[in-house]
Amino acid sequence: MDGAWTAQEILHLTATAERVSEHPLARAIVDGATGHGLPLGDPADFQSVTGQGIQATVNGHRVLVGGARLLTGQGVDASVLAPAADRLARTGRTPILIAVDGRPAGVLGVADTVKDDSAAAVAALQQLGLNLVMITGDNRRTAEAIARQVGITTVLAEVLPDRKAAEIARLQDQGGKVGMVGDGVNDAPALAQADIGFAIGTGTDVAIEASDITLISGALSGVVTAVQLSRATMRNIRQNLFLAFVYNMIGIPIAAGVLYPLLGLRLSPIIAAAAMAASSLSVVGNANRLRRFTPPAPHPAPQIRADPPATGTGQE
Repeated sequence: MDGAWTAQEILHLTATAERVSEHPLARAIVDGATGHGLPLGDPADFQSVTGQGIQATVNGHRVLVGGARLLTGQGVDASVLAPAADRLARTGRTPILIAVDGRPAGVLGVADTVKDDSAAAVAALQQLGLNLVMITGDNRRTAEAIARQVGITTVLAEVLPDRKAAEIARLQDQGGKVGMVGDGVNDAPALAQADIGFAIGTGTDVAIEASDITLISGALSGVVTAVQLSRATMRNIRQNLFLAFVYNMIGIPIAAGVLYPLLGLRLSPIIAAAAMAASSLSVVGNANRLRRFTPPAPHPAPQIRADPPATGTGQE
């Protein structure tokens, strides 16, 4: 960290610059600053650089907040912050680089906390035969650390927002049906591109509008329930088709007199009417079983070895 700025000053400058941003990481920084009792004002000349970060003027200082690509593009040497960023990334934190007045100032570590049920949900989806892929704009070290915590083995990291939909299309070109779970504005094109889009209910309105299914609770276990219910529905449809056709396949030939020359059997109109009613009742009764659908209890999630905790406060 640049010795000209204390940790509290960097946090104050960063949170003030991010105050008008809607990004989840920005909200986390602002919440952290207010939790430390830091008074925040409004930034001037705020500008968001898609997939890179933001720049703004705070108390007369030009502040850059984002990744190395942003700082380098503005002529700031981000290499001096790389060791601190790597240490944070290895422990699953998202490193956010800060430059003030054209000089590297410090790194903030924001922990993308894993919900308690996430590992169990990932394990349940894998048990259902689904291949899981994490697509994120975070740097690779952070993404892989988070993926290890929940048991995901395939990670596509450092994907710019405008490339997420392209990655979904690439997976579709490989012959698979793709479901996408997202909650941010940048996830909307990918949610629309996917065969099935799952939006987190606590996410942005744009993501919800672009999705096919909204998980009101915001828990990944909702994806498991949706997959299980959809499969149960398809089984029910196939069963209903069988019940509808079996009556006709048996009854129509008998009614046409196929057995009359051999056995003298004909289908009475009364029996035919009863069979049609029984067919309809069988289909409706079988379909009504879905009203009692209860997701099967998930198997316990495997124990994932976590990385050792970070030392210090996560701010350097």
